[in-house]
Amino acid sequence: MTLKTPAGKPRFRSLGVDLPGRPGPLNAITDVPGVAVGYTTLVSGESVRTGVTAILPRPHETVAHPCAAGWYSLNGNGEMTGTTWLTETGALSLPVLITNTHAVGPCHRGVIDWVAANKPDGAHEWLLPVIAETWDGYLNDINAPTVQPAHAMAAIEAAATGAIEEGSVGGGTGMNCYGFKGGSGTASRLVSHGPQEYTVGAFVQANFGSRRELTIAGSPVGALLADDNPLEEWAVAQAGAGSVIVVLATDAPLLPGQCTALTRRVPLGLARTGTSGSHFSGDVFLAFSTANEGALTSGFPAESGGFETLRFVPWGLMDSFYEAVVQAVEEAVLNALTANETMTGREGHRTPHLPRERLVGLLRR
Repeated sequence: MTLKTPAGKPRFRSLGVDLPGRPGPLNAITDVPGVAVGYTTLVSGESVRTGVTAILPRPHETVAHPCAAGWYSLNGNGEMTGTTWLTETGALSLPVLITNTHAVGPCHRGVIDWVAANKPDGAHEWLLPVIAETWDGYLNDINAPTVQPAHAMAAIEAAATGAIEEGSVGGGTGMNCYGFKGGSGTASRLVSHGPQEYTVGAFVQANFGSRRELTIAGSPVGALLADDNPLEEWAVAQAGAGSVIVVLATDAPLLPGQCTALTRRVPLGLARTGTSGSHFSGDVFLAFSTANEGALTSGFPAESGGFETLRFVPWGLMDSFYEAVVQAVEEAVLNALTANETMTGREGHRTPHLPRERLVGLLRR
């Protein structure tokens, strides 16, 4: 299991603190075979602190093959496009992108442009990409037209399997979490099901929570780390605002409704880190299963007289998968916090990083 990111940034387990469950070899969403993650990170001058994250459910060459999928909104003060079609069909067949609130449009266009250029057969009728967002306007000039369709296309092209970077990268570049520097984080858990072993991976864009709420490995440390909190001094009336997007992936064969059931367990993992869910935080979650490839097609026009078959885990045996979601989401948030340094951005706004050595001392106490 990797204790550092590819760039050498520390991950939470490098602090010597144990968490429950069995992580995959990378402890990342990319432990799910075929799942790839790519970033476009945009940092320049004093006011550009943003980017795009692309998550591909399948490799580039088979990216259009549908996956069973479901979604859930804990709080709707946020955006995840394409969810009405997900509800209708239970299928996901395009890259999922995460960015900042005002860059949803360019990223939506970027996915369409990428498909038209690379998978033209998939662009003959209509495309309804899934684009999600969180707000980075404290550190980034969110109203500037920084993110363009080409940046979304670049993130898709950069998507790769294996160990992935965390912290202030991609869509998470300008994000904050519990008053500390937040952003992109990931983790995974292995689940035994009879003789089979499956993986549940989580990816978070963490931009939520008030400092006083922060709980780590069961210890309420937020109040003990209350100093140096310029974000909440700036937005005292909306402490805890910002949003969180979580994408879950698994290779376990699941129905679309079971994917939705996984997303409903995401808030339990977030709650382990302390949040009570701010009204000003858009908390929206997506889950997909890479099993049953070749099913859940929705061709146009549809062939008459055909049938499709789904193999799935019995509902009564889903508990171990729910547990994996809760554990992976908690650790993904902690990885996003740990793999970070202090950032200064728009108008001199500064967000401190999680004081790792101080935290370890508190946890040992």
